[in-house]
Amino acid sequence: MRSPNEDFPPAGGGAGAPPTGNGPDARHRPMRERRSPRRRALFVAGGTALVLGAAGLLLPAPYVVESPGPTFNTIGETASNPLISIEGRETYPTTGELDLTTVYVSGGPNGMVSMAEVLAAWLSPEDAVLPVDFVYPPGTTSGEVKEENAAAMASSQESAVAAALSQLEIPFTEELAVAGTVEGAPADGLLEPGDVLLRVDGKPIEGMDSLRQALNDSEGNPAEITVRRNGGELTLAVTPELSDSGAYQMGAYLSIDFTFPFEVSIALENVGGASAGTMFALGIIDKLTPGELTNGRHFAGTGTIDASGNVGAIGGVAQKMVGAKDSGAEFFLAPEANCGEVAGNIPEGLVVVSVATLEEALTAVETLASGGSAETLGSCTDGA
Repeated sequence: MRSPNEDFPPAGGGAGAPPTGNGPDARHRPMRERRSPRRRALFVAGGTALVLGAAGLLLPAPYVVESPGPTFNTIGETASNPLISIEGRETYPTTGELDLTTVYVSGGPNGMVSMAEVLAAWLSPEDAVLPVDFVYPPGTTSGEVKEENAAAMASSQESAVAAALSQLEIPFTEELAVAGTVEGAPADGLLEPGDVLLRVDGKPIEGMDSLRQALNDSEGNPAEITVRRNGGELTLAVTPELSDSGAYQMGAYLSIDFTFPFEVSIALENVGGASAGTMFALGIIDKLTPGELTNGRHFAGTGTIDASGNVGAIGGVAQKMVGAKDSGAEFFLAPEANCGEVAGNIPEGLVVVSVATLEEALTAVETLASGGSAETLGSCTDGA
């Protein structure tokens, strides 16, 4: 049987020397003296790792977190004022709700999120985590984000009014002005910023659709473009080129200036972007037409819109559906272009209908409000 001294050398230094100290615990003292520094090192290393790990969770992370945001009833009130006000035209009472939906965006130019927040979002079934460069171009500042969001919101409101009036066949005017040209494109060196497009081959330009049609009708032959420049009119020959999309284009960036026969004001603060366009348009239609569009039911939705009534894709649709459900919505209108993100993410009990145009959105609300079946409408789960 081995003695303790064979594993732990005697403290006295001589071979076979007895352990120092008195009593039965003396032989174990060398064991404690050797293990103590090792244990301290482990404790220090473990504590350091915990501190570093905790500090790492507090460090900024290159991600953006999207979470469900609040909803706003476009036919209701905000801060005791109507969200949509119309002056100069008869309006009608409304009931129910036509909610626009929003998304909270944390991280990026408005302030980085911590790794702890990112991990919490990854674990949450309601949040989405995206690389910051996927959402914002490198170098984007918070000021630029606010400016772009405000501009997009203003543009979406004008487009919503135009789409609603077009749906109701209420006339208005639309002017197209040149904001710039693409270098090397047919319009480069001919059209100038500020030029207002008046006619193509003598035919009045009444909007973007009529311009597109006129350029396509040219089939690549020179088109006479009449513009208003510096108070006078000027006619230029521009030869459209066939684009990758199969349409003939001049290569000009255009801005749209609408003139409506009455005033529509939208009071919504601290919300930016263009995704509320479809719900704005529905709210305007409801106020301008007799009867109650929703029949007292609770609708929510999202989607950009252009003056022609085309509904476009948006971001954060999964979070917007959660926000709609949390606010008590029964029905949700989703852009058809977002169906890939809608399928598999629909909250339980929420009826989701896909729409590609304002007319489809209007039909969906009328059908569901009157007790009709959603099966007769667009769906993101049937291959739509």
